[in-house]
Amino acid sequence: MKAAVYTKYGPPDVLQLKEVEKPTPKDDEVLIKVHAASLNAYDRHALTADIFLVRLMGFGLLKPKNKILGADMAGRVEAVGRNVTQFRLGDDVFGDIGHGGFAEYACARENRLVSKPANLSFEAAAAVPMAALTALQGLRDKGRIQPGQKVLINGASGGVGTFAVQIAKSFGAEVTAVCSTGKMDIARSIGADQVIDYTKEDFTKNGQLYDLIFAANGYHPILDYRRALGPKGIYVVAGGTMAQMFQAMLLGPWVSMGGSKKLGGVSAKVDQKDLVFIKELLEAGKVRPVIDMRYPLSEVPEALRYLGEGHARGKVVITLEHNN
Repeated sequence: MKAAVYTKYGPPDVLQLKEVEKPTPKDDEVLIKVHAASLNAYDRHALTADIFLVRLMGFGLLKPKNKILGADMAGRVEAVGRNVTQFRLGDDVFGDIGHGGFAEYACARENRLVSKPANLSFEAAAAVPMAALTALQGLRDKGRIQPGQKVLINGASGGVGTFAVQIAKSFGAEVTAVCSTGKMDIARSIGADQVIDYTKEDFTKNGQLYDLIFAANGYHPILDYRRALGPKGIYVVAGGTMAQMFQAMLLGPWVSMGGSKKLGGVSAKVDQKDLVFIKELLEAGKVRPVIDMRYPLSEVPEALRYLGEGHARGKVVITLEHNN
């Protein structure tokens, strides 16, 4: 089978399209014919090891342990391991499989997958898992979102942000989206109640207070976010600059000790129950993936380069064609 392979950390150019051995599913795994995959910042960090902690988190200290990137994918079950009970040959599935999605076939544990909604294409389904899980777990678990709350999404037009706006609306929140001038139409189209153009207005200085601020992208110092929170407000960072994420991890707990406002970060965890929850939102039409660009498997380096420029309007997707 063909796969986008890398054997050393570096820029997108270190990826090469190669013929590799088709994987064989273990007893608790399924083999999936991949029809589409999507890119996340996670893939770029795993490719470049720009955060040294990546090397210490099981990715490989000197070189990558897993040679094929791609956590998010959607496809059709080709074979099942002897202990698999949830899926059968021919089932359409999607999920966050950790790695291996940038290939014609991939193996995954069954608890990392759910059935693909019938109303979604493979491309749309592949765009969902990691970004939607990050938004859901950040808003619900870390942010304790409640109906009627004023919620602000910073970086509302990116992969995680577009899901965060829609999931916050599904919980009954009043949502303010923050993005650049050219992406305001996206934020409005997915249900934002108000949209702020960050090139013209600084939401941390306009006097508005929010019950929950979810930072999917962009940058503000952590104390600026704290200033924009209501008396018992919560700030959750899920992306953005390295400085923003490290401030949340290192300073968030300390700053939170000084009062009723809470500040911290979220890292998505693969939870099949949460994937089912998201699947139901997709089937009900309460959430829809926003896809910016599509690339074939042979152009994964170009796709990662585009994602790294930081201008994506929603998700970047890899599509695969199978001759048979």
